[in-house]
Amino acid sequence: MNDTIQTVNSLNLTGLSCPMPIVKVSKAIKEVKQGEIIDALTSDPGALTDFPAWARTSGNEIIKTETEGENTRFFIKRN
Repeated sequence: MNDTIQTVNSLNLTGLSCPMPIVKVSKAIKEVKQGEIIDALTSDPGALTDFPAWARTSGNEIIKTETEGENTRFFIKRN
């Protein structure tokens, strides 16, 4: 389904618990150019609230969220 979204970095954060998924996404988003998109796959159930809150406070944008079994994939655009 992500065939229409071009990502420049893909993070597998499964198995990590809060706050590590956000820490790793925060670091990764700083390493891409403005307008580029990264995707992050996480198994942390708290990510459904943590990632949108982080995006609002950091000024970045979650452009799509997908559920993949027990995991969630976030597509995040650097603004």
